[in-house]
Amino acid sequence: MHNSYKLGATCGIGVLALILQFGFAQPLPAQILVSALGALIALSMFVEMIKTLRSGRYGVDLLAIIAVVATIAVGEYWASLLVLVMLTGGDSLEDYAARRAGLELKALLDNSPQVAHRIVEQQLEDIPVAAVQVGDRLVIKPGELVPVDGHVLSGVSSFNEASLTGEARPVEKSIGADLLSGSLNGDVSVTMMVDQIAANSQYQAIIKLVKQSEAQPAHFVRMADRYAIPFTAIALLIAGGAWLFSGDPVRFAEVLVVASPCPLILAAPIALVAGMSRASRNGIVVKTGTTIEKLASARTIAFDKTGTITQGRLTVAAVKPVAGFSKAKLLQLAASAEQQSSHILARSLVDYVGTTELLPLTHLSEVTGAGVAAEVAGQYVKVGKSDYVAPTAQQIMTEQTAIHVAVGKQYVGYIEFNDQVRPETTTTIQTLRQLGLEHVMMLTGDQAAIAQTIAQKVGVDEVHAGCLPQDKIQLLKSVPSAQQPVIMVGDGVNDAPSLTAADVGIAMGAHGATAASESADVVILKDDLSKVSYAVAIAKDTMRIAKSDVLTGIVILVVLMLIATTGVIPALVGALLQEAVDTITILLALRARKDSKKAPAKTMKQTKLE
Repeated sequence: MHNSYKLGATCGIGVLALILQFGFAQPLPAQILVSALGALIALSMFVEMIKTLRSGRYGVDLLAIIAVVATIAVGEYWASLLVLVMLTGGDSLEDYAARRAGLELKALLDNSPQVAHRIVEQQLEDIPVAAVQVGDRLVIKPGELVPVDGHVLSGVSSFNEASLTGEARPVEKSIGADLLSGSLNGDVSVTMMVDQIAANSQYQAIIKLVKQSEAQPAHFVRMADRYAIPFTAIALLIAGGAWLFSGDPVRFAEVLVVASPCPLILAAPIALVAGMSRASRNGIVVKTGTTIEKLASARTIAFDKTGTITQGRLTVAAVKPVAGFSKAKLLQLAASAEQQSSHILARSLVDYVGTTELLPLTHLSEVTGAGVAAEVAGQYVKVGKSDYVAPTAQQIMTEQTAIHVAVGKQYVGYIEFNDQVRPETTTTIQTLRQLGLEHVMMLTGDQAAIAQTIAQKVGVDEVHAGCLPQDKIQLLKSVPSAQQPVIMVGDGVNDAPSLTAADVGIAMGAHGATAASESADVVILKDDLSKVSYAVAIAKDTMRIAKSDVLTGIVILVVLMLIATTGVIPALVGALLQEAVDTITILLALRARKDSKKAPAKTMKQTKLE
């Protein structure tokens, strides 16, 4: 039975009981009605609790069910009715709080672009966004949302990307600049070229993540489970002792009425959903509530290098052709083969060469962690690691990050890139250490010398270079249990397997719909590595609030139970007091929605000391 139906049925019983109470000289009909229908609702809840137990979780409703049965047995039927209202109403309040806490996530769906203005023979036609194709020219009018990913062909305007990145300040876009679907145009009309169809665009990727979050709500009961058994045992001992010493079974019911486990049921789920909402407002999509707990307790963090620790755009440093190839031809063939890849090196190479120089591409295949192969203008081109491009040739060691190129079966050269460290990387790693992640790793497919140089700059203490995707998975799984849970942070297709293998996978998803974003538990919408430490800080703050809320509720209930053993709290009054405890629990849990005024590192450092 749905929570709202239970609440409606319970309230209906109460209204009918009141009519019978004042319509008859004797209250017997009302007592019979409340007792019979209350018992039926309690029975339905008991059946649900059994299903919960069979699923491997503890049934935290047990105390409430015993309280209903006990109050009915001793004739306190109004108290039993109020306990039912309290329990079903508490569940409904939890649903309401979860909906309120998730408003920021759902706001993305409300702003989904629906219509595009396509230029056809110098005329504008309105078409559904789903009908837009790569290469179409679209007009974005002032105040309109960008419908798909692309770049500016003409015009200069400012675009608000707050719903994508969390950054409220508009960004000026001129000819050639990337446009992300879902960003809001300012005061000037611009013409854009479509680079991605709607299904592959940034905004649709975020909407998919939001829907995935809603499809996997934060049914986090493990914290409640840890307290449920000892709390139930304590409550039954206090109630049983009160009955034994007083000789009055009513005392047993009076104690159990104030022992409802609503703080256990409400505190953790509401706090976790509130924490997810807070993360969303800051450009961080957390897919499940369980991820919050894992983030808060993580002890190890591993980073990919290229595009994660280093900046999102690399610069071509040197072009080294062989076999009579010119630099221009080597660059053109390599960029043409890489034009549809989402890897950071591919994006950087295409940007460097320019889209106007690209040749037609067919029969593309991509080998995760190795490179791409494609037919480019009738020539078979392979681009990637040297052992993938030319496995039988002598391996060429480069001093910088590089990709190698082969045409047909002939090795034709390589292209080196400058790999610049993100300016926020060192501070982010220092903050993560302050947050308790003292074991920091780098897992990269790059050469050892390059990886070690980068690691020394940013403060990484363990480096594994030359890693294939399967190597990264094995390294993550080999982390000692004392240093788990493990977070993996990456960007690009080759990171997707390792993000899935880690306890928490975090994707730097600012560059569109990638396999990394699909595989990750957390997606950073803004191209800012410091958001990783902020995600951990939010998780720790959320779990601190959830735990303190649970313990506060338990302390209040134990005090009320001890007072109830004296007989000074009638069952009906005890049920009313329980409603007040529920209200306090909900309000305390919703604190997790609020952003801390202090910096994350400072706040969490103080939390550890407390």
